[in-house]
Amino acid sequence: MGDDSEWMKLPIDQKCEHKLWKARLNGYEEALKLFQKLDDKSPEWSKYLGLIKKFVTDSNAVAQLKGLEAALAYVENAHVAGKTTGEVASGVVNKVFNQPKARAKELGLDICLMYIEIEKGEAVQEELLKGLDNKNPKIIVACIETLRKALSEFGSKIISLKPIIKVLPKLFESREKAVRDEAKLLAVEIYRWIRDALRPPLQNINSVQLKELEEEWVKVSSAAPKQTRFLRSQQELKAKFEQQQAAGGDADGGDDDEEEAVPQVDAYELLEAVEILSKLPKDFYEKVEAKKWQERKEALEAVELLVKNPKLESGDYADLVKVLKKVVGKDTNVMLVALAAKCLTGLASGLRKKFGQYAGHVVPTILEKFKEKKPQVVQALQEAIDAIFLTTTLQNISEDVLAVMDNKNPTIKQQTSLFIARSFRHCTPSTLPKSLLKPFCAALLKHINDSAPEVRDAGFEALGTALKVAGEKAVNPFLADVDKLKLDRIKECAEKVELVYGEKTRGAAEKKEGKPSAGKTPAFSGNGGDKETKDAAAKPLKKAPAAKPGGPPKKGKPAASAGVGGAGAKGKKGPETKEIFESELSIEVCEEKAAAVLPASCIQQLDSGNWKERLACMEEFQKAVELMERSEMPCQALVRMLAKKPGWKETNFQVMQMKLHIVALIAQKGNFSKTSAQVVLDGLVDKAGDVKCGSNAKEAMTAIAEACQLPWTAEQVVAMAFSQKNPKNQSETLNWLSNAIKEFGFSGLNVKAFISNVKTALAATNPAVRTSAITLLGVMYLYVGPSLRMFFEDEKPALLSQIDAEFEKMQGQTAPAPTRGISRQSVAGGDDGDEEEQEEVGNDVVDLLPRTDIGDKITAELVSKIGDKNWKIRKEGLDEVTSIINEAKFIEPNIGELLAALKSRLNDSNKILVQQTLSILQQLATAMGPNIKQHVKNLGIPVITVLGDSKNNVRAAALATVNAWAEQTGMKEWLEGEDLSEELKKENPFLRQELLGWLAEKLPTLRSVPSDLLLCVPHLYSCLEDRNGDVRKKAQDALPVFMMHLGFEKMTKATSKLKPTSKDQVLAMLEKAKANMPAKPAPPAKASSRVAEGAAPAKFQPASALAEDSGSNTMESKPDPKRAKAGGASSKAKGVQGKKVLSKPNLKEDDDKSGPIFIIVPNGKEQRMKDEKGLKVLKWNFTTPRDEYIEQLKTQMSSCVAKWLQDEMFHADFQHHNKALTVMIEHLESEKDGVISCLDLILKWVTLRFFDTNTSVLMKTLEYLKLLFNLLGQEEYHLTENEASSFIPYLILKVGEPKDVIRRDVRAILNRMCLIYPASKMFTFIMEGTKSKNSKQRAECLEELGCLVESYGMNVCQPTPGKALKEMATHIGDRDNTVRNAALNTIVTVYNVHGDQVFKLIGNLSEKDMSMLEERIKRSAKRPSAAPVRQAEEKPQRTQNISANASMLRKGPAEDMSSKLNQNRNMGSHSETTHTVPREFQLDLDEIENDNGTVRCEMPALVQHKLDDIFEPVLIPEPKIRAVSPHFDDMHSNTASTINFVISQVASGDINTSIQALAQIDEVLRQEDKAEAMSGHIDQFLIATFMQLRLIYNTHMADEKLDKDEIVKLYSCIIGSMISLFQIESLAREASTGVLKDLMHGLITLMLDSRVEDLEEGEQVIRSVNLLVVKVLEKSDQTNILSALLVLLQDSLLATASSPKFSELVMKCLWRMVRLLPETINSINLDRILLDIHIFMKVFPKEKLKQCKSEFPIRTLKTLLHTLCKLKGPKILDHLTMIDNKNESELEAHLCRVMKHSMNQTGSKADKDTEKGASHIEEKASKAKVNDILAEIFKKIGSKENTKEGLAELYEYKKKYSDADIEPFLKNSSQFFQSYVERGLRLIETEREGKGRIAASTGISPQMEGTCVPASTHTVSSSIGNTNGEEVGPSVYLERLKILRQRCGLDNAKQEDRPPLTSLLSKPAVPTVASSTDMLHSKLSQLRESREQYQHLDLDSNQTHSSGIGTTLASPSSAAANIDDLKKRLERIKSSRK
Repeated sequence: MGDDSEWMKLPIDQKCEHKLWKARLNGYEEALKLFQKLDDKSPEWSKYLGLIKKFVTDSNAVAQLKGLEAALAYVENAHVAGKTTGEVASGVVNKVFNQPKARAKELGLDICLMYIEIEKGEAVQEELLKGLDNKNPKIIVACIETLRKALSEFGSKIISLKPIIKVLPKLFESREKAVRDEAKLLAVEIYRWIRDALRPPLQNINSVQLKELEEEWVKVSSAAPKQTRFLRSQQELKAKFEQQQAAGGDADGGDDDEEEAVPQVDAYELLEAVEILSKLPKDFYEKVEAKKWQERKEALEAVELLVKNPKLESGDYADLVKVLKKVVGKDTNVMLVALAAKCLTGLASGLRKKFGQYAGHVVPTILEKFKEKKPQVVQALQEAIDAIFLTTTLQNISEDVLAVMDNKNPTIKQQTSLFIARSFRHCTPSTLPKSLLKPFCAALLKHINDSAPEVRDAGFEALGTALKVAGEKAVNPFLADVDKLKLDRIKECAEKVELVYGEKTRGAAEKKEGKPSAGKTPAFSGNGGDKETKDAAAKPLKKAPAAKPGGPPKKGKPAASAGVGGAGAKGKKGPETKEIFESELSIEVCEEKAAAVLPASCIQQLDSGNWKERLACMEEFQKAVELMERSEMPCQALVRMLAKKPGWKETNFQVMQMKLHIVALIAQKGNFSKTSAQVVLDGLVDKAGDVKCGSNAKEAMTAIAEACQLPWTAEQVVAMAFSQKNPKNQSETLNWLSNAIKEFGFSGLNVKAFISNVKTALAATNPAVRTSAITLLGVMYLYVGPSLRMFFEDEKPALLSQIDAEFEKMQGQTAPAPTRGISRQSVAGGDDGDEEEQEEVGNDVVDLLPRTDIGDKITAELVSKIGDKNWKIRKEGLDEVTSIINEAKFIEPNIGELLAALKSRLNDSNKILVQQTLSILQQLATAMGPNIKQHVKNLGIPVITVLGDSKNNVRAAALATVNAWAEQTGMKEWLEGEDLSEELKKENPFLRQELLGWLAEKLPTLRSVPSDLLLCVPHLYSCLEDRNGDVRKKAQDALPVFMMHLGFEKMTKATSKLKPTSKDQVLAMLEKAKANMPAKPAPPAKASSRVAEGAAPAKFQPASALAEDSGSNTMESKPDPKRAKAGGASSKAKGVQGKKVLSKPNLKEDDDKSGPIFIIVPNGKEQRMKDEKGLKVLKWNFTTPRDEYIEQLKTQMSSCVAKWLQDEMFHADFQHHNKALTVMIEHLESEKDGVISCLDLILKWVTLRFFDTNTSVLMKTLEYLKLLFNLLGQEEYHLTENEASSFIPYLILKVGEPKDVIRRDVRAILNRMCLIYPASKMFTFIMEGTKSKNSKQRAECLEELGCLVESYGMNVCQPTPGKALKEMATHIGDRDNTVRNAALNTIVTVYNVHGDQVFKLIGNLSEKDMSMLEERIKRSAKRPSAAPVRQAEEKPQRTQNISANASMLRKGPAEDMSSKLNQNRNMGSHSETTHTVPREFQLDLDEIENDNGTVRCEMPALVQHKLDDIFEPVLIPEPKIRAVSPHFDDMHSNTASTINFVISQVASGDINTSIQALAQIDEVLRQEDKAEAMSGHIDQFLIATFMQLRLIYNTHMADEKLDKDEIVKLYSCIIGSMISLFQIESLAREASTGVLKDLMHGLITLMLDSRVEDLEEGEQVIRSVNLLVVKVLEKSDQTNILSALLVLLQDSLLATASSPKFSELVMKCLWRMVRLLPETINSINLDRILLDIHIFMKVFPKEKLKQCKSEFPIRTLKTLLHTLCKLKGPKILDHLTMIDNKNESELEAHLCRVMKHSMNQTGSKADKDTEKGASHIEEKASKAKVNDILAEIFKKIGSKENTKEGLAELYEYKKKYSDADIEPFLKNSSQFFQSYVERGLRLIETEREGKGRIAASTGISPQMEGTCVPASTHTVSSSIGNTNGEEVGPSVYLERLKILRQRCGLDNAKQEDRPPLTSLLSKPAVPTVASSTDMLHSKLSQLRESREQYQHLDLDSNQTHSSGIGTTLASPSSAAANIDDLKKRLERIKSSRK
């Protein structure tokens, strides 16, 4: 056994997998021990996840047994065991249950049960059920046994019985006896749990078996079974169970739990639904209408047979029900009536809730048919109506039932009452609220007074049942007028009644002892209750919130609140119990009682003639009252004494005031009855308007209102006020009432009476009365809501507008909490009671509306019209319906056949009719009000089906309709039953997304929902995986909302039916949704609770509105789920302990508006762009915005815009948009980053505003945009393509607005946009705009194009100037005059910029157009020769204005610059040209040089300047100088804007303008004190520069006419000023990555431009560029430049058009950077660089790079990475933070390899590798075995440090041994190295010969020196002098003149006498004289110092570069020669002038 020892050493997990069974056995044993002692959270468990299946399926029986034991221990103890359920259970079923060993089976069974215990019951059950299909009977038996065991231990709550019962019949048919026996045992076990519910499913098994079963069932003990084994989550239940066991089995205490432990299983649930509609006889519908009754009978019998099936599949039974209803109602044969009734009974019980939608049709018919006397008919009808009642709710059929109760036929009355009595038995206190009791009791009271005894008996029974169900407290108010005999009879009936739900359901209302019965009360929710409670077998529900059927569900409450009735009494009587009744006393009795408590003197003086005595008497009276006890105060007697003569006619106001005060006191302190109140109220009302006593009178009225309830008092007071004539009293009474309502609340007030009084008041002639009435209406509006307005629709418009204004004022306010009138109710009850009160107000008001019955107008003719074949006739029918509803305004719910007719129109083929039908249904909702509830099932649900229509507008109409309905009905009706889930089941993407969106919007506002919502969940899950992205999105949004109502557990449980892959996905989404789950809305606070019935906006439901806020606003505050509970005005803040209550009760909305309005979501914008690119969302592209775009934007915004702002932004009312814009403007500066991160969304939202018709919004939007673009300009933001394309086209639409103001603003915005978006790209968008149908837009766009060309030159024309101009020229022939003019002007502009070439570009024009154009060009009188000057004048206008605006906005308030801007644009032609140096003043060395000494005649231009005048400085008046520079005075009062202006000129299309600008900038840069001014403008300057480089490259170089010298001059200026810039490190570092990339691109393109080499000075230019590149590489921000180069390399390798040379140069730059890395590594942001490299490697994986023609790219990349690794070591791996998924990154792998490699190697080798890109070349050179000295020297030259020394030695050596041959050394080296050595030697030679004075060239050509420098000094001196705020004195001009004179030989002063040159700029006021040549010298000497630096660096750079670039790169020695040449030329000029 040598191999034993081998496996003994292995770790346990490996043993368990060993191929030897002994090893495995040993492994299992050890594993078992290990599993028993491991900690349950240990990571060890995870090792075994994949092995457990092998444990149980081991092929060796012995090992398998041990394996099973170990597996059992694992499942019991491991926290991860759940993950193995499926595979292990399947292994047990297939490989253990078939084992012969009993022990194995036993263990297998235990493992299954253990899985169930750890909450994996569903998965185990699934596997066991699969096992039942196995062919091996052993396995089947074991599976059945396991199921039975599981059921007996865990109970039917955990083991779901439905799937087991489904397979039972099949098991009974098995051939194997063992299987049948086991099945029998299982059936008995199931019976134990669900009793008779098991019978129906087993009806069809073999009769013998059934009999055996019956026998077994009888033996089952009747005690309820108990769960004996518990899940891990049920530990507390387990503890309870154990206690009970300890206490001696089932003690009485266990009783409650029984309810809970055994859920009642409804047999119906276990049945399979049968589809019967298709099985109806083919000729059924004809037969049913047949004349012979036998045929009709046959047809009905066929139906009767089908409906006997106990469960029917849902379908469209409308036609069948209609036919049966007809038979019941109209058939003359009573047998058939009974038969049809039976069919209806079958249908109702088979369909259950699904039949609910037909109930409304059938109930009235059945009730009326009760006139039949035959018992069998009556019985059939009773059964039918009872079955139907169970499918619907009492609420839904109440209208129909109440209508029948007034029927004259006593049998009908009797049967209806009996039906009501039976129905009441199914109710609970919560499903029988007062709103239902009230009308039913009223009708039944008539019945108990009926003449027919049977009607009376039935009435008593119904009332008795009501009393029993709802409790005396609820019913007594309605029985107030019933005499005692009848009352006793009712009570007697009540005692006999047996309720369906037993006594338990009765509220504590009955239990006078006041014990809370909450524990026992399954209070049914008004929401789900009515339906659920119908089935006798229904499960007892959990405590569900009670809800008013009226509006949205209100605060849930258990049916019983301790000791106080569920509902506070409603109506005028507040707390019924406290009502004080008092009979009227005679005056004698009163005097007697008063005398007993008042002093005698007091009574005598009451009617004294002397007022002082009366006053004294009152004082005594008051004292006496103050001292009396409540119990002994005879209130009525006292007030009668006060009313005694003079009573209320008292003339002395002091006495009167006192008297009124005493009344108030008595009311407050005594038991004040209505009788007493009657005595005084009249007098009080009479004094209400009194100036002196009014306030006391009102105080007394308030006190009485508190004593006798406001509703009664108010009614009395108002009636009295309007019965007398005094208007003052009337208005003051109304004012008192307004305040009283605020103080007492609105509960119980009789709105109807008030409204009629208010109408009287509104008609009053006295304005004060009208005003008071309107104020009162305002207060009522607070409580009643918008429905109040309906009563005043017919008032005069003027009055109506006043009322509307008052309502408007009240909008958004919430009603104050009542402060009075509540003291007498116990607070506990008051809370709930009051609330119900409040809730009903809204409904009441709507109920009070006078409604018209339009039943008679809905004729058969109209209905047939609506169903006609011809669509026009159908339309006529619909039009008629519309007008009927319009006329009636408010209608009764009885609309007869109209329903069916409209329903069929919802699927009309003509979509217009569908839309019309939808709008009719919307009207219906408003007209019918809450009564429309009863039609939800048969009309509402079909509307939902329309949401699946393919047409957007139809869907929108359907959604509006559904919302209008839901507003009236609340959501309960929609959610009940399976209708909604059936809709969601349909695989229509439109339907699904609309329906889910609707639910997601509505559900968060509900506080409870019917349990039927659960039926939607499976379909919701399938939507999560729908093919359509929008459906998936909506489904994800709906998840948290569903979860909020159903709970995470139920939702998770529902996933069990899904496929495993889907299940995992869905579970992950559920977890995510759990985090975003909104909280349920809190119960509304009492003050504000009322239903906003009519079209109440959300303001009337503060709770729901706020809750929605907290729900959907997940990102706003991270701990969202916690805050959600604070939704609404929670009346009990305690519910939110420990959590921050964000919205305090009753706060105004504003308080939630702190915090940022834009939330920065990292990478949010990028993600949105990806989504749009990947077509996951709609591309923002439309002609008018459709709903889905708006919805999409809303969704996208929800994560990054504050919820309250989003609500404003997407509000239907434009004023809210204005508010939103105001807020956005306010937050613009403070939230820059936020704005930028949401910019794409903001711009998209703005485009939606462009489609609004409201001007004020548009103006506000444009104002915002102006500010926004200024901000973006300041932030130097660049619009992304995505932002531009989804915004600019819509902005351009607005250019065509008819209003000037708007057009002007839009143009201003377009101008500003050019600063943040390339003008050339703007050009394309604007060009598109010229194709518009709107002529104004075409004209404006053309003008704008002209401006663009004028400002940015021809380069902006896209795609090419030619194409663009052809396009513009087509508009010359436009119909519209303004467009023609605009086109002509634009082309003239181009002509002025571009000269005659325009005609070539335009191509062929018609003769007419061409002549118009030529004429216009002539008229514009601008010859092309003048073009450059004109351009110089006009060009900067625009740019300058923009920058000026920008700077102004930065500093001061946002002025509207647009008008100024236009003014300036138009002024262009008149502006004086000060900012350009005129031609005459420009130095032109060539000209001067060729001039042989004579003063040339070609200088007449000077004469124009009248030099004589200028000689006398005194004559130059100050103002003139001001006038010279209008721009600088107007706008450029600060340096920044000057610089902006000058920079904008750099990019000018005119070469001279550009040169001037560059010279000015160069001047600034070269003075240390001034250079700082450029800070912040570097990117701007560089952009202008490379734009200019592009312009030269693309346009100027191609232009034949242009003098090439001009171009060289321009190049030299550009390079010169750039070198100046890049010498200043602080400024150089400001350049950003993007700009550097473009700059390097421009410079390298220039180096490779062969056309430049051909120029005379070309080489010089290229050398200078080389020098500049080196500077850029060294001085820029190292991160930015490295990043830029990497991106540039990537682009150049990708671009097919790019030359290989280009990439090569980029790589050389990169090598240079690599060489700089050791010094710069610490200043580099490595994370960013590595991200760039990662992106590069992603675009170019290694394989792709290797395919490149050259090996450079891959070497460059490797070298860079190698160097980084060498410098940073392993730390480099910490810098991969910015890479999203590093694991996929090739980069990480590469770095790791390099790291490993470098660890294994010695350092020196690695160093050597990275030292140089081309080191092998040098190595070869040094290997040559030649003269040692030379070898040594070349070594030095090759090394970095000693290169200079080496060259010097080589120079000495060559001098010494002139014949020495260094060729062999050079031959092996690169061309580059050779030229480098030669150049180095030449340089040393020149230096040694003493020419060291001359500085190495900076690449500025001689011409440029001549022209550029002096010119610049002058110009800048004038402009900058001015900007610095100092006046430029005439002396400056004099100095200039001297210089000119000198040039012309007029000044004989000796050169040597001149003072040294100092900068003109430093002291602008007293400049010194300087000749141009001097300046040149100074410039050269300035450049001198820099030469050393360059030289060294330049040489360095050359080592890195390999061959082939010698030609292109600079050679300093030749530069020196050039300067020499330049000096000589200057000397010549000077001497010739002498």
